[in-house]
Amino acid sequence: MKTKIFIIFYLLFFILFSCQSKPDVLDDNSVQIADNDEEIDLVSVIPQKDQEKNLSSVTPQKEKKKVLPSITPKKEEEKEEEPVIYSITFIAVGDNLFHESIITSHVTKGVYDFSPIYAEVKDIIKNADLAFINQETVMAGESYGYSGFPTFNSPQSLAKTHVDTGFDIVNLANNHAMDKGAAGLRSTLDYLNTIKEFTIIGARKEGPSERIITKNNITLGFLSYTFSLNGFTLPKDSPNLVSMIERKKMEEEITALRPLCDFLVVSMHWGDEYLLQPNKYQTDLAAFLAKLNVDLIIGHHPHVLQRVDKLPRPDGKETLCYYSLGNFVSHQRERERIIGGMMSLTFVKKSTGELSIENYGMIPVITHYDRSFKNTKIYPLYAYTEELLNAHGLKNFEGGLSFKFFEGVTGRLNAPIIKSNPFKE
Repeated sequence: MKTKIFIIFYLLFFILFSCQSKPDVLDDNSVQIADNDEEIDLVSVIPQKDQEKNLSSVTPQKEKKKVLPSITPKKEEEKEEEPVIYSITFIAVGDNLFHESIITSHVTKGVYDFSPIYAEVKDIIKNADLAFINQETVMAGESYGYSGFPTFNSPQSLAKTHVDTGFDIVNLANNHAMDKGAAGLRSTLDYLNTIKEFTIIGARKEGPSERIITKNNITLGFLSYTFSLNGFTLPKDSPNLVSMIERKKMEEEITALRPLCDFLVVSMHWGDEYLLQPNKYQTDLAAFLAKLNVDLIIGHHPHVLQRVDKLPRPDGKETLCYYSLGNFVSHQRERERIIGGMMSLTFVKKSTGELSIENYGMIPVITHYDRSFKNTKIYPLYAYTEELLNAHGLKNFEGGLSFKFFEGVTGRLNAPIIKSNPFKE
């Protein structure tokens, strides 16, 4: 009996002690009751060995989502489009001066063929986008009589040779324009105007002086003037038959044409014959044209080569001025007059509106003829040979011809000298 009472007492004591005490440390299999306002993480209180078995019946506490700031992906920088580039390659030559000996040496049974004269430069001229020639002599027709100095008249078949050679722009504003009178010039214009390949500048039967050519998305404006008509006067009923150098009228025409074209080109027949440097009259006129924002001046008349200058303009650009391209074809008999030049350059226009003249230079050319003033032919200086030099009609005249002499002429031009065909790679 005493034993039973002891056991009962012991059990009561144990129960009482258990209800009044909390364990200080919980082992992995113990459960700690949280305060009333705390959440119970059931997963953590389930013994490790029973977690896998009971996990499916337990809803874990949801993890709060972190809100990240929105980031817009940086777009790849757009590459600037390359501007579209347009261009016109341009060739210009000086005085095409047909003396009587040139005419008579190129006729067979009444048929005139001048194509051999230009054969050695045709590949250059033909491949330029545009080519200019100062046609120093009229082509009034046979009825006016073919003649040389001092009042020239060349066969009209010469114009067909120009087309075949590749010339596009024919200038008639020069001191020989009226050699056969107003009637002879009108006859020349009547014939030349039938040739669709030509743009005639410097003379017209009627209408305005300017000519505009658009090619390769580039617009070129052309005007042309001469200082003299060798004593001839313009008819009262056709005061604009030939464009004369008169500053007031020039300024009016240039100012009107300037906004209508990308590049403005002015042909000037000016200066003193055989003078190796431009005179004050030329330099003053060049400065006048530069003030009017002319892009290019094509000079001729002195029959010899003169230098090239770049002149400042009010718009911040420059006027490129070739004071004289010298003779292209002639039978003049002085060594300075058988070396001429072909202007070569490129008009460039970008789709951004930027305009420039690039790759400018000079291709020196030699007018070759033999001692009988036959076999006339134009050669680029870079293609002229010692053999040809020795056969030239002026080889033993005025101290003779030599390549050293030619180098001296080209060395004073103040322009890049082109020593190969610019249109061949």
